[in-house]
Amino acid sequence: MDLQDQLKQLFPDHVPEQEEGTSPSKPKYWLQDAPILCKYEKRKGRPVTILEGYNGADSDFKKLTKDLKALLNVGGSYKHDAIIIQGDYRDKIMDFLKDNGFSVKRVGG
Repeated sequence: MDLQDQLKQLFPDHVPEQEEGTSPSKPKYWLQDAPILCKYEKRKGRPVTILEGYNGADSDFKKLTKDLKALLNVGGSYKHDAIIIQGDYRDKIMDFLKDNGFSVKRVGG
């Protein structure tokens, strides 16, 4: 007897709810056809990862930036249609974006 069966016996009237963001019919972010450009720069001697080419609404920019910062536990912002993440995290960011359905293109070395 597994945990699901035990819970059904204890709570027979309970109907499990689905989380709103995980339904397969509605994507978490607005997806686009053109690839997002992921590049690395040094600003004032410190490495930053810059994502350009995403043309979603401001709310989509905020949500994507917040999720990337939480995933990597780093700071960042979005300005002038670009998401700026502190540090060189191109590989992790590209994996995250590909898992969420984006097409990503690496620019530079």
